[in-house]
Amino acid sequence: MRVFSNPVGPGTLWFDNLATADGTPVGYDPQARAFVASPPYCVNREVIGCNWIAPEPGTFCRSCAMTALAPDRSIPNAVPNWALTEAAKRWLLDNLGRWNWFRPEDRGTRPVFHMLAEGPTPVSMGHIEGVVTISVAEADEVIRTTRRQALDEPYRTMIGHMRHEIAHMLWWRLSLRQDFLDAFRALFGDERADYSAALQRHYHNGPPPDWRSHYLTSYASSHPHEDWAETAANLLHLTDIADSFAASGLQSPVLPEAGWDAYSETDPARLIHIAASLSIGINHVNRSMGLSDIYPFVLSEAAHRKLAFVHEWLRRGALGR
Repeated sequence: MRVFSNPVGPGTLWFDNLATADGTPVGYDPQARAFVASPPYCVNREVIGCNWIAPEPGTFCRSCAMTALAPDRSIPNAVPNWALTEAAKRWLLDNLGRWNWFRPEDRGTRPVFHMLAEGPTPVSMGHIEGVVTISVAEADEVIRTTRRQALDEPYRTMIGHMRHEIAHMLWWRLSLRQDFLDAFRALFGDERADYSAALQRHYHNGPPPDWRSHYLTSYASSHPHEDWAETAANLLHLTDIADSFAASGLQSPVLPEAGWDAYSETDPARLIHIAASLSIGINHVNRSMGLSDIYPFVLSEAAHRKLAFVHEWLRRGALGR
């Protein structure tokens, strides 16, 4: 994620800012990828703190307009959890916009989001034919940590959920191309295998003993669809780690040159090497504060090949270049 210029004075702005340091209201223009100090702002600004601009007064921004179902506000903590969930969605959409996904020049189908609060019954997150369902309860750190520990996962965040579920939607878009399907099946396997049966086997038997040699996560071993989604999410993690590191002005001998743009990098091997090297260093810093690793994954040779494949197709972007 980039660091942005202040449109009304000195200093910088971060992606989630609603105002400058002196209190001047600002909004983010996702098309220009810059902050502006003039309305119209998203109608959700006062509801959930959305800081994007809107096309017209009293309307939703590009991101909020993708939310077809908002959570039931009568459920405790639904609104603050929804606000955090929408913030993760805006971050994801801006990342993908660097490769032209879901921008005005993208003529393909946009994702539709169902943001659901949880009552007595948990919400199952997932994707079906362009509709992404997200449980906003996972924005609650206690709930998310409890589930991460119960599922023995090394990493579980709301932006991680967003990247995983949108990856399913991106696969759905790309699967309209036979050349993509042929190449995907050669590397990931045949996604036409029974999905429900595959998940039942995974949860009953666990992953294969050698899963670390072939997959990024144990869940990725359950089915080619999940292998793609976990790999694509990790490609987005790595790209944005490298981009955010460089944008923050931090220095490392692994960075190629000043002004290097991770999203413009055409060589997946170089991108992955840079991002993985930076992650190792940041993991070390986190440990000095008793915090978990920000990137707790090991990249096998098979994972490198799959990450490169995902990079090739996502970097081509919605325009198919």
